[in-house]
Amino acid sequence: MSVVLYPGSFDPITNGHLDIIRRASGLFDRIIVGVAANAEKQPLFSVEERLELLREACNGYPHVSVDRFEGLLVDALPKFGATGVIRGLRAVSDFEYEFQMALMNRELNPKYETLFLMPSPEYSFVSSRMIKEIAKCGGNITPFVPHAVDMAIKRKFGRC
Repeated sequence: MSVVLYPGSFDPITNGHLDIIRRASGLFDRIIVGVAANAEKQPLFSVEERLELLREACNGYPHVSVDRFEGLLVDALPKFGATGVIRGLRAVSDFEYEFQMALMNRELNPKYETLFLMPSPEYSFVSSRMIKEIAKCGGNITPFVPHAVDMAIKRKFGRC
């Protein structure tokens, strides 16, 4: 059985993330979407909120589960029974960072592979950071996020 981990902060999940999940679910037997709990960051949503939003967004994918992890990615892989990592690449700037991370993870544990998927063109410019910035300024994020995320962000910014 092929099991992969799709890690990220998912603060918030976007339609670009869902595109990667949808496409990866056709390639692997099981996908674990791993929400990274990082005390260093100042997320808009708590880990619990992100888990809830992800579970709702991934509800239609029978072989996708959502969980959290802390610490090193390579230490989380055996916990989930995963043999590899899926990462999305939107642009060359993503590639440079992700390539360095993949090489470091391989150095830490060469038994795991990192596989890169590019989003569909309509999501190639969407990022969680941009979504939060647009929402903070009162812009429309509806085309870029699942409905539940749109509503949750509006509540966070007092626009509901």
